[in-house]
Formats: sequence, C-alpha cells, structure tokens
Amino acid sequence: MSTVARPAPPQSPAAPHILDNAAWAALTGPHAHLAERVGRAARYPVDVSPFTALADPADPRAWDDLAALVGPGTVTPVTGAKSVPEGWETVQHGQGVQLVDTALRAEPAPDAVRLGPDDVPEILDLIALTEPGPFLPRTVELGAYLGIRHRGRLIALAGERLRPPGWTEISAVCTAPDHRGKGLATRLVRAVAAGIRERGDTPFLHASATNTGAIRLYESIGFTLRRRSEFLLVRTPGAQQEQTA
Repeated sequence: MSTVARPAPPQSPAAPHILDNAAWAALTGPHAHLAERVGRAARYPVDVSPFTALADPADPRAWDDLAALVGPGTVTPVTGAKSVPEGWETVQHGQGVQLVDTALRAEPAPDAVRLGPDDVPEILDLIALTEPGPFLPRTVELGAYLGIRHRGRLIALAGERLRPPGWTEISAVCTAPDHRGKGLATRLVRAVAAGIRERGDTPFLHASATNTGAIRLYESIGFTLRRRSEFLLVRTPGAQQEQTA
C-alpha cells in the first residue's frame, strides 16, 4: 500500500472545487447506485446516511426538488448552504472544517479487522458511547470500515463515508473512553487511508469546528485545513399544514 501523499486531483481554476459540494459529487458519482434523486436534489436512503445534497444551493429550483424528494414538513440536513428560501425553516446551524491529506503516513494496521453488516449492533453501541457523528444500520455500505477489538470487544473504529470522484472521506473515527490515549484512532485513520490511496483516491475528512482536539490530531498526522464549512438542519415547507391537518 502507498505511504506517500498523492497530489490532489487537478481542478480548473474557474470551476468550484469538487469538495465544495462533496455530498452531491458523491451521490452523482461513485455512490450513484445508492442515490435517491429528484432533479437537482439527491439523498442517501434514510438507513444509510442522513446526507442530502443540492446541485447548486443557490438555485431555488434545487430546493424545490429537495422538498419534493423528502416531503413536506420534514427535517433534513443540508450542506453547502448559508441560508434557506422563503417558506423553509432553519432548525439548527453548525460550523465545521474540511481537512485534506497532504502529508499523512498511510499504512496498514495488522490488528485491524474489516467490519461488515454482522458487526453493526456493536458499531452502533460504540457510536452511541463516543458520538463521532451519525451512523445508521446500513452506513457500512458506504465503504470500508475497520475496527480494533480487545478481548473480543470492539473498542475503536474508522471508515469511509462520502466518495466524490478522486476523493474519499474518512469518518466515524472513535475510540472507547477506557482505551483512549493508545493511538488507536491514528492507527485506524492511517489504515483506512492506505486503502483509499491504494485505489488512487485522496483522503479527506470533516470535523466540527468546536472539536479542536480532533482537529489538532488530524493536523499533527498530515491533514491540512482546506476550508471552513457550514451545515444546516432545515425543515421543508408544509409543516404547518401537516400539523393542522
């Protein structure tokens, strides 16, 4: 497996960077087989990932398509948008950061095991304990997930989430509280990155802007801040009608 950082795929100076709208690029690219789509809006199945995406968050038609896709009065996350059209409600507004691999040493972890559908109950227990972000019953279908066990118990996890062309996001990085401080998360991030590099993609990841400890860790092992990002939890128009019907 490659342990040398790969240069980022070339981008046209005039074009938006593919990672500026990573969920849309994934849902219309390598993850198209999972996509549920109406026109300019797409989403993953609700038991795979909560992500929805708009072809252009500045296009009102894309918001109309999203409303048609998820239904009236529905709360759904949206990335890449700074505001919502009239009739929509912003339920929550969050800040995040996007980091890309520029100098990560990627290498296999001999003690890591590939996780699959049979491991989902244990994965969900670890996710509930550590809260690294959303993980659903079919999230394992998004890519490779690796875990480390101690005496049979799953104690650490990391895997692949969004896959825009040429890139793969590392996600669900977590360690059980009683096993932290042993470098397990770093080993798993390096191992997941090795698999990503092997197929020619470049690793990237997201973190909450308030999770400064995780950001410092990622930067210390070879990730570089690319951009600050925003995410919205929104309610589609029609909630009032649904409540009074």
